[in-house]
Amino acid sequence: MSFLYNIIISISYFILKIIALFNKKIKLFIDGRNETFKKLSSIKKNDKVIWLHAASLGEFEQGRPIIEKLKVLYSNYKIVITFFSPSGYEVRKNYDLADIVCYLPFDTKSNVKKFIKQIHPEMAIIVKYEFWPNLLKELKRSQTKTILVSGIFRKDQLFFKSYGTWMQKPLKAFHHFFVQNETSKKLLTTIGYNNITMSGDTRFDRVYEILQQDNSLAFVTEFKNNKHTLVAGSTWKEDEELLINYINNSSSPEEKFIIAPHNIHPNQIEELKKSIDKKVILYSEKEGEDLSKYEVFIIDTIGILTKIYSYGDVAYVGGGLATGLHNILEPATYGIPIVFGGNNYKKFKEATDLEKLKGVKPIKNQEEFSSIFAQLKTDFNLKSKMGNINKAYVKSNIGATDLVIDYIKKKL
Repeated sequence: MSFLYNIIISISYFILKIIALFNKKIKLFIDGRNETFKKLSSIKKNDKVIWLHAASLGEFEQGRPIIEKLKVLYSNYKIVITFFSPSGYEVRKNYDLADIVCYLPFDTKSNVKKFIKQIHPEMAIIVKYEFWPNLLKELKRSQTKTILVSGIFRKDQLFFKSYGTWMQKPLKAFHHFFVQNETSKKLLTTIGYNNITMSGDTRFDRVYEILQQDNSLAFVTEFKNNKHTLVAGSTWKEDEELLINYINNSSSPEEKFIIAPHNIHPNQIEELKKSIDKKVILYSEKEGEDLSKYEVFIIDTIGILTKIYSYGDVAYVGGGLATGLHNILEPATYGIPIVFGGNNYKKFKEATDLEKLKGVKPIKNQEEFSSIFAQLKTDFNLKSKMGNINKAYVKSNIGATDLVIDYIKKKL
């Protein structure tokens, strides 16, 4: 199977190069990797290196509290961060706590051998998943100290299938697994791995730390103008259809809406703006405007949604009606009720946990969407109860970062 995998991975990379000629996102994926080894050339033979890999932006946020502590504890080390996805790299390519941010090379034997030799990390930290066989085999061969943080395993993964035994062996690269839940721990033990700590998810540490920083945004304060505000973050088209209908049928002058779409392509932003009957302002158009006069604020930029959630009286988090739910912990840490699409959220532990606790409300159609937001606008007891549940949940799950750091301190 390993032989077949290497054939498939080589063919896939060739095909992606062709697709890149016609697809902007794939072009970023390919062109960015063409720059990887050039960026890594600044690492010298005697440099001490800690390397962290995150698939995309969400995984980076899980790794971020670890990076921040490592930068303080090991200031003489170079920090290298790699991404698999353009959506992560493009947002965090200038992250100031890293010495180098680049793409992870495609998982061919020659690529990963060159990569590990060039960065020669004393510690490799892989976030949540990204179990590339050739990469893991090279980490094992080079005897690199390797850990998985915020790992999560499910029984439908290849490792736990009768035909997936060839993928179990690369996991030997990991000196330790820090996993999010008991299910993950039990699954790993069934295939012979016991070097496991059930640490929880480092994202809780990240979002809890948000409360300690300055989250004020003067332009949002001006727009909100002390009125009830629904913040809809990371919305997809399926989410926006429900949101637009609700906004257009809202007759309350005391209700405002902030929408931060997942896709901020100008054409889609313009389409969204035109579909709303109320007074709409874009982030890119805000200068010189009296924002308090507008009812809907569309955020056509990235990087500020976390702070915007602090202004929400209620939150809608997108993706649950589309490819998968986005991060609900960011609004949860502020202690506000959360609503999300109920089609695709079951694999997110925090979503299912908070559903059981009744801090969040999954919805599947317009009637459910409109009903819960109308209720939260007037039922202050329900609003307070849901918000308090969410805030307490975040606080009760912090601490994973310290467990990881304690382990690293013993190994470096």
